Amino acid sequence: MYAILDIETTGGQFNEEGITEIAIYKFDGHEVIDQFISLVNPEKPIQPFVVKLTGINNAMLRSAPKFHEVAKRIVEITKDCILVAHNTSFDYRILRTEFNRLGYDFVKPTLCTVELSQKLIPGQVSYSLGKLVRALGIPVTDRHRASGDAMATVKLFKMLLAKDTEKEILISLIKAEIKRGLSPKLLDLVESLPSRTGIYYIHNEKGDMIYIGKSKNIKKRVNQHFTGTSRKAKKIQLEVFAVTYEETGSELIALLKESEEIKINKPIYNRAQRKSIFQYALYVEKDTQGYLALQIQKADGRKKEITSFTSIQEGKNLLFKITAEYHLCQKINGLYDTKNGCFQHKIKECNGACLGKELPEIYNQRVEEFVHKMKFQNENMVVIDRGRTVDERSAVLIENGIYKGYCFFDLNYQINNVEILKNIIITMQNNRDTRTIIQCYLRSNKVMKIVKF
Repeated sequence: MYAILDIETTGGQFNEEGITEIAIYKFDGHEVIDQFISLVNPEKPIQPFVVKLTGINNAMLRSAPKFHEVAKRIVEITKDCILVAHNTSFDYRILRTEFNRLGYDFVKPTLCTVELSQKLIPGQVSYSLGKLVRALGIPVTDRHRASGDAMATVKLFKMLLAKDTEKEILISLIKAEIKRGLSPKLLDLVESLPSRTGIYYIHNEKGDMIYIGKSKNIKKRVNQHFTGTSRKAKKIQLEVFAVTYEETGSELIALLKESEEIKINKPIYNRAQRKSIFQYALYVEKDTQGYLALQIQKADGRKKEITSFTSIQEGKNLLFKITAEYHLCQKINGLYDTKNGCFQHKIKECNGACLGKELPEIYNQRVEEFVHKMKFQNENMVVIDRGRTVDERSAVLIENGIYKGYCFFDLNYQINNVEILKNIIITMQNNRDTRTIIQCYLRSNKVMKIVKF
């Protein structure tokens, strides 16, 4: 659990500032579940330049509660939380100073969104909150007021969580829970999960990820792990300490994240998926008669593949479908072993290439049409699909045929500007697996929209 906060002060000499306004949003990694926002009477005058900056003046604070009157609520809302702020050293120092004046030792683990942004979103012109959120297309209201700045920090932190592919933020949270001695039962773990699309992480008591998975129904899938009787399921049941998750809304993004994060984090029980799961591929080769033959073979990195598959049967199923759809020949594609014409020719769905009745040049045009349709080469497009909420959409960016990454955006906001889209994109690896995942998904599923640019 995170307590994301922002504090406005009177200004003045170091460690003599007083709090004029505080906003704290309790954030569970997915949504705000509690909040505390209040003006505070600092019992000292506000510096003139601060009045101009924030709009908070001395008159506004005369009837506001003093810090000792809100201290209990601050302790309650931040209990068992990691404190998060934009430049945490400032906000945390101010809070600790105020509590020290009351004789209370306020100690919390902290995360700083300035430091996280510098690591996870490098190359920005400025990391000040206002300039950074503007560059990233994050809407902000009431700038230089505690509630507005704290809410902008919530939105920024949510983006940073998504960009943190090595899950350092998540692991720090699990380790903080371990220090508090939490030990939830399997049933409790399942009950806390959503029945939505996304990716989930199973951690052991050291905080290490031991399994990463994706599902259209996270709760149902994790429950299957915890009730399974396979050797792997039983090992997971013995070792699990916590389950965290990230909703994606889009199944395509869940598939892409699962593939990449398994390769980066190498969980012990994802051993089979650390390497490519696509062991078979579809190739096009010219036969002795000059016809382009589509062939399923063991994947070979030295050859140029059209697409790839997890099993030879999956490949054959697609090849039968392609052969029928493009009126190709089962015999030429290795699906029908015969010395005569193929079965498709008998039912008049093959134009007779297997018997030399159709010229290779004409037949090959249809094969090339299929091959061209399957390739992203030099394609610039954004695949738009559902997001994590009803007023959000997801976007997968492909530029010059290369998968760049994904992001989420508010409806009717950001997507019209590709440059802003590139700023908020969560960069992902472009490799054989990602290309195949995108190809297979678009082949088998409908998405909301594909925008070419």
